Amino acid sequence: MAVSISHLGYKKLSRVIFEWQAADRASLLALFILMEVTSHWLWCLFVWWHREIYVPHVDMDLFYPFWIGVTLMGVFFFWMASHLSPLRKDNGLLHRWQAILVTVYSIYIAAVILVMGHSSLVSGVSLVGGAMLAMMLIRRRYVWNAFLGHVILILAFTIFPYIGFTLPNMRQTATTAFPVVTYSYLGYTEVTAVESTIHASIVQNAKLSWDTLSQLLFSSTFFWRATHLYLALPKAIFIIYTFRTLLLILDDSKKEILQHANQDDLTQLKSRRYGLTQMKEALIAIKDQQDFSVILLDLDWFKEINDQYGHEVGDRVLMEVAQTLMQSLTDETIISRYGGEEFLIVLPDTKHDSAMTIAEQIRLSIANHAITVEDGITFNVTTSLGLYTLTHEERNCIKQSQEILAQREASNTAVETKKAKSRAIKFMGSQVNHPVSNYQPPHDICQRLICAADQALYEAKARGRNQVVSANEMYASREGVATSLYGT
Repeated sequence: MAVSISHLGYKKLSRVIFEWQAADRASLLALFILMEVTSHWLWCLFVWWHREIYVPHVDMDLFYPFWIGVTLMGVFFFWMASHLSPLRKDNGLLHRWQAILVTVYSIYIAAVILVMGHSSLVSGVSLVGGAMLAMMLIRRRYVWNAFLGHVILILAFTIFPYIGFTLPNMRQTATTAFPVVTYSYLGYTEVTAVESTIHASIVQNAKLSWDTLSQLLFSSTFFWRATHLYLALPKAIFIIYTFRTLLLILDDSKKEILQHANQDDLTQLKSRRYGLTQMKEALIAIKDQQDFSVILLDLDWFKEINDQYGHEVGDRVLMEVAQTLMQSLTDETIISRYGGEEFLIVLPDTKHDSAMTIAEQIRLSIANHAITVEDGITFNVTTSLGLYTLTHEERNCIKQSQEILAQREASNTAVETKKAKSRAIKFMGSQVNHPVSNYQPPHDICQRLICAADQALYEAKARGRNQVVSANEMYASREGVATSLYGT
C-alpha cells in the first residue's frame, strides 16, 4: 500500500501536513476511513459470533445485508488507499476521486448511523471530527460540500419517521419484564425513554445488585449504548490525538518561522528587522536619566577577503566575528547583523565614555583574533566602528521639540474657525494643553540614531580604518543634538 499505520506518528504526521503531495494525503485519508470501516466489520463479527445472545436486540434480517455492505465498503476504501498515490501527476482525475471518496464516506457513515440507531454522540463525532480531519488532507471545498450533504441526510433520517416513512433500523427493544415489544423505527428520544423504563424494571429501588447485573449486561439498553460508545469514542480519541499532534506541529513551525525571521542563519545573531524592533522597544523602556548608545561595526577590506580566499572563508569570518561579539558583550546588549559585513550593537543605559571603551575593546578583540583557513594560513581582520550616544538631556530636547510642534499644529487648527476650536477642545480635553505622560519617541528615531553612527563609521573609514569614531564628538562643534538628528 502507498501508506501505512506508521504514518500516524508525530514526525510522520508533520511530513504529511507540510511535505506530502495531495495524492498521498488523499490515500492516507482513505486509510483512516478503512480503519473505521474495519472497526464496524469487527462489530458485525462480534454480533454474529454471539448471535444467540444478541438476536433479541438486533434485527438479523437487516444485519446480514448490512455486514455485506460494510465488507464492500472496506474493499472499496482499501482500493482507494492503494491507488490514489499513483494519481499525483493527474490533478483532474485526483480531484474527481477525492470528491468520490468524501461523498461515498458521507453516505456510508450516515447509513451506519441510521441502521445502528440514531445517537447524538456518533453523529456529532462523525459530523464535526470527521470533517475537520478530512480538511487537513484533501480539498476543503469537497469536504465542506460533503459535510452539508451529511447534515441534510441526518436531518432527513430524523424527520422521516414522523411523517410516515419507515426507515430500516437494526435496533430492537424487547423485554419480558415490561410489556413493550417494538421492531419499528424509534427516534433517539423515544428509544431512550423506553430503555429507561426497561432499566427501572431490571434495577429495582434504583440499586444494582449482583442478581440483576447479568440481566443488565445482556439487556438491549447496555448493548446499544456500548455499541454507540464503540462507534464514537475510538474515533473521537483518534481525531483529538491527531489535532493535538497538529497543534504541536504548528507550535514548532511557529517557533521555527520566528527563529528564521528573528535570527540571521549564518551568524546566529538577531536579524536586521528583529534587531531594529528590539532597539525601538529598548528606547521606549529606557528611564529618564539613562543614556542610550548605538555602535555600527563594519569589517575592513571584506571584499578582498572574499576575492582572495573565497566566499566560504568570508562566511567563516562573519561567523567568528559574531561569536567574538557575543562573547565580548553582555546579555542586555542587542547585537544584530545589519547587512553584509555590518553589525549593529545597541547598548541601553550606557553613557558615551563607557560605550567608547566597549567599542575599543570590541575592536581589539576582533583584531587579535586569528582566522585559520584549510591550508594552515592564518590572517587577522580589522574593523571600523561608528558610535553615537543619545543622552537623556538630548532626549528631553527631542521631547520638548515634539511638544512644541504638537502645540503649534493644535493652534493652527484651532484658529481656522471657532466651531472647529470648540470641537477640538471638547474632543481632546486637557491633552492639548499638557504633555503626554508616556513619552513615545519619534517613529524614525532608530534610523536617525543609526544614521548618526553610520556617519561616524564613514569617518573612521576615511581616517584609515581599524578605529572607533564618535558621532557625538563630530557634532560637538555644531548647534546640538536637535540639529544633528533632525536638522538639515
